Amino acid sequence: MADQAVDTDGARLPEPAPVEDVEDVEDRFLGRTRELKELAADIERTGLDTISGRKAPRARVLLIAGRPGSGRSALAAELVRQVADRYPDGVLRARLSEPDGTPVPSGRAARELLTALGASSPPGASDDDLTADLRAALADRKALLLLDDATGAEQVDALLPDNSACLVVAVARGPLTGVADVRPCTLGGLDTKSAVELLSRRIGSVRVTVDPRAAETLVEACQAQPAALMLASGWLAARPKVAVADLAKRLHADPDDAGVGEAAPGPLARMFRLVHDTLPSPAARMMRLLALAPAGLVDPHTASALAGCSVEAAHGTLDEFAALGLLHAADSQQPQYEVPGCLQPLLAAQAAAKDRPGELQLARARMLERTVRLLQSCRTITETDSPQSREKQLGLPRSLRFPNPRAAADWLVLRRPALLASARLAVADGELDTLARRLMSQLVRALVAHQGTRAAAPDLYGIHRLVLDVAERRELPREQAAALLNLADLDARTGRTTEALVRYRAALDVGRRADDPYATARAMESVGGAHLELGDYDRAADWFGRALAQRLARDERAEAARLYGRIAAAHTYAARYGEAQRGWRAAVAGHRRNGDLAAHARALSELARVQEYAGRPEESLLTCQEAMEWARRADDGRLLAALQLRLADTLERLGDPTAARLHRAAAERMLDEEARDDDPEPEHGANACEIRSALAED
Repeated sequence: MADQAVDTDGARLPEPAPVEDVEDVEDRFLGRTRELKELAADIERTGLDTISGRKAPRARVLLIAGRPGSGRSALAAELVRQVADRYPDGVLRARLSEPDGTPVPSGRAARELLTALGASSPPGASDDDLTADLRAALADRKALLLLDDATGAEQVDALLPDNSACLVVAVARGPLTGVADVRPCTLGGLDTKSAVELLSRRIGSVRVTVDPRAAETLVEACQAQPAALMLASGWLAARPKVAVADLAKRLHADPDDAGVGEAAPGPLARMFRLVHDTLPSPAARMMRLLALAPAGLVDPHTASALAGCSVEAAHGTLDEFAALGLLHAADSQQPQYEVPGCLQPLLAAQAAAKDRPGELQLARARMLERTVRLLQSCRTITETDSPQSREKQLGLPRSLRFPNPRAAADWLVLRRPALLASARLAVADGELDTLARRLMSQLVRALVAHQGTRAAAPDLYGIHRLVLDVAERRELPREQAAALLNLADLDARTGRTTEALVRYRAALDVGRRADDPYATARAMESVGGAHLELGDYDRAADWFGRALAQRLARDERAEAARLYGRIAAAHTYAARYGEAQRGWRAAVAGHRRNGDLAAHARALSELARVQEYAGRPEESLLTCQEAMEWARRADDGRLLAALQLRLADTLERLGDPTAARLHRAAAERMLDEEARDDDPEPEHGANACEIRSALAED
């Protein structure tokens, strides 16, 4: 826009007029003095429960109600800033509606708040469980919750802490009927003095001083709404030769119903329409397309893809939009902007009126494709030891490359809400399923690469649910089976073994229909593992045996050797030590044939354990010594130390305490060395992140 800033008359738009160097002044909150005093007094005011002699069972709720554009969120933020030091456990923020007005599920909001608290939130937990976890986490804390853009009382009520030491500040359009003892504060326009000062800050005091009556007239035309005044002052700042009175006249001459498709005509809609109509055509088009930005968050890459221009040009245009009051710049190291919620429906209405559906769909497809490539770059930058990954990274355009893994990780954290929203929106759209599948595949890989499977599990669970939705809709049985397996794995890791078993069985059925041997074998083994966890050892051994038969039929020797061990483990739990010894001997033989020294040593170790359980300590001693020899060959220090401890226990039972002490001391030395050399990074794993499809390939 910087090199295309042309007014509708064909003249280049002038740069904003220089104003006083008052950055700190511009950041200072304006007006609302009476409202702030009333809200502060409401925090300490006696509630109905206290009047009746009972201690307040829940947090005090302050409600700031007003139409979008009334400055309700800014007032809430200012109140929170003023009282935050009273709440030592911090301020927690959550937005309770999507940019299009769709309510955010209470479970998702609770998970975000739990993450901000540093508390764990199990993947796949229900909304009720997550809100209960939030209340438990806040039970003994003194925290302040800012719940912005609530759509109803039930949303706020679900997140209320059962702790009177906490405070909840809720922002909504209207009253929250149903929330007990809520203290409402309803907003109208700013007072005239504050509204005129807002104009003066942005366009300079001279233009206001020379014609104060014109400034007051403009305030009246905007009904003193902060959002409309921000647009008006931004428009005037970009046109230093336009008089304030001229803008006031244009607004008065513009009827409320002049907009096409505007659901809420008024001064904000009129001012927005004026800004839009006086933008250069490319910039106006980009502004309309920002209605497609996921979660209302946009960065230069998103704007570039939507508008089909360079990243540098998009960045410049976004900066100018922020100067005009059309965007809020995020306080972050990387450029990111937020579309104000009050402008979102106006952007969507303009896009629907002026852009063809095919053009909007193409813009959305370009945005998703750019996101896929950024995620691919974000992941491959971590694979520093892979020549293939380095080649792929160098093959990307310079604007899509990250300078180092830290920059990629920072980008992933910053863009995470937008990335997850992109996946949800792409799946809900239903017209871009191929791009949606590629996006989810790359998003899973990037999250696992930078955060690990355990840390990213809550996000992965949601993504795999979306994958399952697309796979069922498009009748893609292989992806459906993979999604079911991934969801079941995450269920099993969080203790929901019964739910995991149901999904494993469903994956088995789908895998059989698709004639997918990988999904079928893994599902059968996982069904066995679920039965083992539930204590049904006979069924566990039976399912492991079925998986073993398939592996043997396909001559998958390594997997077969491992399954012999799982069968033996099930027999061990059932105290069938004879069958267990046969199983571990088969596993030992299989690992020996495969040349897997570490697995060979571990299988011998388990065989020694079972021999000891069976009352054969002499055989256990010999097997344990053999296992130690193989562990040395495999250079597995941790296993060698564990074997030393087991050998010490066996020697004590055989009446040789001196040798036992020597082995125990050697084991302790080994474990100390291992502890010093341990890698603190969690294992990333693979089972909970695969999306099986040809589209998963880069």
